[in-house]
Amino acid sequence: MFGKILVPLDGSTLAECVLPHVVAMARSLEAKVTLLNVCRPPAGDEEVRAVNALSWRFRTAEADAYLETISGQLAEVGLEVGSRRLEGKPAEQILAFADQSHSDLIVLSSHGQSGLTGWNVSSVVQKIIARARVSLLIVRAYWPVAPQLSALTYSRLLCPLDCSQRAEHPLPLASMLARSHRATLILAHVMRRPEMPRRRPLSDEERAARERVVELNRTEARRYLDEMRSAMAAEQVDIQTRLLLSDGPAQTLHHLVREEQIDLVIMSAHGYTGSTSSTYGSLALDFIAYGTTPLLIAQDLPPHEIGPTEAEILAHERTGH
Repeated sequence: MFGKILVPLDGSTLAECVLPHVVAMARSLEAKVTLLNVCRPPAGDEEVRAVNALSWRFRTAEADAYLETISGQLAEVGLEVGSRRLEGKPAEQILAFADQSHSDLIVLSSHGQSGLTGWNVSSVVQKIIARARVSLLIVRAYWPVAPQLSALTYSRLLCPLDCSQRAEHPLPLASMLARSHRATLILAHVMRRPEMPRRRPLSDEERAARERVVELNRTEARRYLDEMRSAMAAEQVDIQTRLLLSDGPAQTLHHLVREEQIDLVIMSAHGYTGSTSSTYGSLALDFIAYGTTPLLIAQDLPPHEIGPTEAEILAHERTGH
């Protein structure tokens, strides 16, 4: 499961929105937490850097004090916590440290020092998401924060399933969190209406054929969800199922999140149609870009099976250009 949780912080109040979630996760999973702050060195020529040397020492001392303060607060609520300060470009340093420290989960605030924007996640977070090879918890910084670090509890969890083994990857984690928080766990499957492209309206025969396929899929999906619920019966968790029909699964699931008042979405990085050559499947990418609740993406692939992106390959080949 998740034994090591990495929490990047940039010193902003927005970034600290993750802390109640860190406490909730670490307590449930009995995980060790590492706080990470990355200071970007002064840019410019030697003369400019010399002028900024004193300011730089103040910044690093302030960052160290900040990490010590937050570490102390987390220790007070019973977490095992350490901290590190690094220098360099934030996204690159965070990813490198996650790899070197064998972190299992990176907890990210959607926004930080640069403030809230119309984008669902900040540019630094976008970079981390794009190249992370481990599981992620993304907390939306624009929502109210729990008044106390230990005050957050999850009450309604959603785990989308598409009948694939990959999509089932986060079920043990979802069950553990639901049991720890005494939460309801909703297993949802969205059936997609069969596509029948035509330049003319469907005939009665074609509509009937489509409905037969829908009914076959509905019967199989209902059986699947019942099997999943029965298999998890021993977990002593309140498990509910939802079976929906839609032309667009992602939009339907977003609506379900609002309708069911979900406070944490837990999904696999890949599902039935997800290509393992990509870090995430289409549903995970949609929830990263358009989701409004905390999102836990469980990476179903080990890091060594996730290849570099085309941009990473070309950047490495052209280093120094």
